[in-house]
Amino acid sequence: MTYLFIAGTVLFTVYGQLILKWRLASYGPLPEQFLDKGFFLFRLFLDPFILSGFFAAFIASLFWMAAMTKADLSFAYPIISAGLVILTTTASILLLGESITPFKALGITLIVCGVIVMFLSGIYSKT
Repeated sequence: MTYLFIAGTVLFTVYGQLILKWRLASYGPLPEQFLDKGFFLFRLFLDPFILSGFFAAFIASLFWMAAMTKADLSFAYPIISAGLVILTTTASILLLGESITPFKALGITLIVCGVIVMFLSGIYSKT
């Protein structure tokens, strides 16, 4: 069940981030004037897709709370970090047309390697 809770956290978080980025791109940049910012944010809040992103973040937090009842933070958080980095980057490239640079690829590789080392250290420290 722990891995299911962790996966739920990752999947709902990734969905929320992607949907927000996708919809925000269609609205353009945040206006400079304070009053215009308020109207802009109000319009965003009326967008059903943006609301679904907020709802996904809420559901992700429920999965995260469930995961925290089953796993140590030092175990779960690195897994979630790797999942977020890998899935968000991959989906943003495939769905949003974002680019991957050699430095981004290197950074992702280092993060994943670090998570593997932490995961293995947890396994070998118990034996």
